[in-house]
Amino acid sequence: MPHILVVDDNREIRDLVDKFLVQYDFRVTAVAEGKAMRRVLEIGHVDLVVLDLMLPGEDGLSLCRWLRGEKPSLPIIMVTAIGSEADRIVGLEMGADDYLPKPFSARELLARIRAVLRRTAGVVATAPVEKEKGAIYRFAGWTLDVPCRSLSSPDSMLVPLSSGEFDMLLVLVQHPHRVLNRDQLLDLARGRSSVSFDRSIDTQISRLRRKIELDQKDPAIIKTVWGEGYIFSAPVTVE
Repeated sequence: MPHILVVDDNREIRDLVDKFLVQYDFRVTAVAEGKAMRRVLEIGHVDLVVLDLMLPGEDGLSLCRWLRGEKPSLPIIMVTAIGSEADRIVGLEMGADDYLPKPFSARELLARIRAVLRRTAGVVATAPVEKEKGAIYRFAGWTLDVPCRSLSSPDSMLVPLSSGEFDMLLVLVQHPHRVLNRDQLLDLARGRSSVSFDRSIDTQISRLRRKIELDQKDPAIIKTVWGEGYIFSAPVTVE
């Protein structure tokens, strides 16, 4: 039974989400602020966090940044009453896997949760599951370990990746030297069952470049093909 941690200072929203998700066989813990969120994470396993942006004390962006540092693979859906595109992109840049503006329907949140959990289970649309579970990809000195869902640098340092970053990098290394447009990347990394934003692809690519490229302004691994999409240019070996 997946355990969902809801962090929202609005009691009505917490109660609504709790009651609704329980009907669909989720275990739910609902808290009002960051300190309570940390306590829950310290004492038990959580499969996904639904995190409000506007919280008393430490806000959702700070908590998202902390989560990405402490638990880089833990999926996060950010929720907020602020609905501009800039705010959506900021949330994604901080490491959120999806973004849901208020007001939202409980059914839409359920769909997002299911989609994110499917993605973080390592399901990629065109990759055989049996192969993906045991694969280790090497490129330009880097190592992407699928069983461990980890990325190691050429000097053997672990580099934290969000679940969205991991899935995006996995798609790219599985399709080297092939131009992929945004729709194809969405299909491969997230699936059409996930509602997403077109700009989120650019954000994920930008975040990956910051982590693996020597020069982000002149990337050698993930290159932009103007008007078409992105291409993974480094040679890839699979073990």
